[in-house]
Amino acid sequence: MKKKKVSVEEFDKMVDEGDDLSDVLVTASSKPVMIDLPIWMINALDEESRRLNVARKALINIWLADRLQSNRQETEKKKAY
Repeated sequence: MKKKKVSVEEFDKMVDEGDDLSDVLVTASSKPVMIDLPIWMINALDEESRRLNVARKALINIWLADRLQSNRQETEKKKAY
């Protein structure tokens, strides 16, 4: 299944409108990663995931993908100069 790429803003809008998020959250290939986070960070993630009505794991995936995409775009802009 191919994953649809969306920005955080688009994702938020989809959540607010009750859209189907399966194309955004489902990945055909993935690899589990273990990460230790401070309790305050987990609590903040849980609060935001409840607000958006998505799983913590999905929220982390979306936020990381958005940040990596932004960094990639900034790097490409710098190379263009």
